[in-house]
Amino acid sequence: MTNLQNHFLIAMPNMEDPFFQRSVTYICEHNQDGAMGLVINHPVDLNVGKVLEQLEIVVPEQSVMFEQKVFAGGPLARDRGFVLHAPSEGWRSSAQISDDVMITTSKDILEAMGRNQAPADFLLTLGYAGWESGQLEQELTDNSWLILPADPELLFHTPSDQVWQRATEKLGFETWQLGPEAGHA
Repeated sequence: MTNLQNHFLIAMPNMEDPFFQRSVTYICEHNQDGAMGLVINHPVDLNVGKVLEQLEIVVPEQSVMFEQKVFAGGPLARDRGFVLHAPSEGWRSSAQISDDVMITTSKDILEAMGRNQAPADFLLTLGYAGWESGQLEQELTDNSWLILPADPELLFHTPSDQVWQRATEKLGFETWQLGPEAGHA
């Protein structure tokens, strides 16, 4: 089994699940028990400022950061927040995923955002995607996903409506070249 932690899953054009159509999912964890990831390009009708307001976190001044989109990270636990961010110390439940990415689920990072002390690069999602043992491997065999090593530029600095197309371009082809069916050699 290839470990796909710190990789992107790029949905193939024939993906029928509406939650994952044209999605790019960042894999946070992958082991013999399954996988967990966050969809990084499906915004919801919320921005960071609204989330902070709903959590009753006082926001003393406006910032461009508060306008940043919030994303539907997956169909599971949609009321739970996950913050992918550039490495920085001090968050209670941060876990290092790679040299470029950490994940945090504790409220203290959101409180820091309210004080304009957020990490330089971050992405906030609600919910996550999960796969049971062997499920993701079967979906890969079924040609549901393309795999790409994670890229902080795509993760933190690419407009969400361009992530899927740019991810496929990094693999060396344009999205129009992806057919609805794939074969096995």
